[in-house]
Amino acid sequence: MAYEISDACISCGACEAECPVGAISQGDTQYQIDPNACIECGACAGVCPVGAPHQA
Repeated sequence: MAYEISDACISCGACEAECPVGAISQGDTQYQIDPNACIECGACAGVCPVGAPHQA
């Protein structure tokens, strides 16, 4: 399953820079992951300071 970003997101941008396929972008209120582009590598979860990215 693709990763998604929870409401815990603090919009720091660490996850976007880490994503190897560019599946993460800034949304209206927080970052979001395109589930069709996500390769489920978990790189975003590894760098998030608040643990917002998680598998859906």
